[in-house]
Amino acid sequence: MGKQKSRLRAAAQRAAREQAAQRPYYTEAPTVDEIATILIKAAHDLETNASAAKQCANELTSESFPSAFGDVELGAQKAVKHLLDRAIKGGWLPEDIYQATRRQLDEFALGYVVDQLAAYLEPYPPATVHPTWRVQLGQLDATVWWKTGEPHLGQFAIKHILIPVEALTAVIEVLDLLTTLHPLDLIVPLPGTVEHQKLTGKHGVNEKMLSRVRALLAKAESSAFPEEAEALSGKAQELMTRYALDRVLVEADAATTSTVSAHRLWLDTPYLDAKSLLVDVVATANRCRAIFHASWGFVSVLGDDSDLDAVDLLTTSLLLQATRAMIASGHDAGKLSEARTRAFRQSFLVAYATRIGERLEKASATTIAAAEDSARLLPVLASRRQKVDEQFEIRYPKAVGKRVPVRNAAGWGAGKEAADRAHLEARRSVGS
Repeated sequence: MGKQKSRLRAAAQRAAREQAAQRPYYTEAPTVDEIATILIKAAHDLETNASAAKQCANELTSESFPSAFGDVELGAQKAVKHLLDRAIKGGWLPEDIYQATRRQLDEFALGYVVDQLAAYLEPYPPATVHPTWRVQLGQLDATVWWKTGEPHLGQFAIKHILIPVEALTAVIEVLDLLTTLHPLDLIVPLPGTVEHQKLTGKHGVNEKMLSRVRALLAKAESSAFPEEAEALSGKAQELMTRYALDRVLVEADAATTSTVSAHRLWLDTPYLDAKSLLVDVVATANRCRAIFHASWGFVSVLGDDSDLDAVDLLTTSLLLQATRAMIASGHDAGKLSEARTRAFRQSFLVAYATRIGERLEKASATTIAAAEDSARLLPVLASRRQKVDEQFEIRYPKAVGKRVPVRNAAGWGAGKEAADRAHLEARRSVGS
């Protein structure tokens, strides 16, 4: 009897969805504001009706639609701006929104999002925008390429060779995504709220030095000769170590108060849990704290700016090395090998991260002990770590630890061996 009631209830719900799908999204000529509301409603309807976006787009672009397509374009712009503004005020940065879109929507929706991010920043004077915004938009190649005196959507459709219904469908899908971007920590000031004087007074990271380190790491990772890779890695270590330790002492002498900043590192599937573990061990050795946001696939890392840069550089390099070693183990063993299984590769990466953590902890202690003024460094480093811990507890009071399962002994052994071979290009800076 219970099963029959469940089937009847499911059938009734299905019938209700089908009936709703047949109802038009408008009854008379809507205004621009009403069109924006219609588009957002269609985005919400996607949760229960997979064809809602196409249905709404067809209605609003049909010849019988009582409003001009220009009004539809303006309505789309208004709807996207409203939800994008909510997401940004909720702590989502350009890179975060880009990554979330890349993982869920197609290339046309992604291109549309990049354009909207560029448009969002246009009204703000450069001096009132935090550098992170401009850096991230630059990395996304987000520019206002269209004629701003005309609606964006039609020009976007022409550029990407889309008919109006296809372009509007992409907009509704983007709106659907934006509704799912629940608030995050506000780790960078919102555009328009930055005081130029405060920015210029902050002791920033030496970008010239970081560029040199990145170049060295890129050569080390691509080199086919172990001796060359080791030499390049050693130079990178030297640069990062000297810079990080010098900065700590300079700030201590100047009585500069260190601040806790935050970065987000987005990870690519598969094996997100294992990869997040690698970020965590690198962050821990670097006096930073990390928390994995599993629903989206990114890790938030809290720490000093120079320490966060070391985490970014080292994590990126080690993930690349780990992935290459993991794939190579499968190629070497043959198509039917255990080394090609998911259990092997998950265990490989967990072991790799665990062993890397051990190596970094040892490197950290060695670097500090070898510093010329280690007695002065120790209390400063301890103070920084304490501030990070305090900020982490404030931001994530409900954070809990999670074990990553290991189900393959061979994968564990192979991952440990790969970690022992890994070049810790920035290992000395991690302990600085």
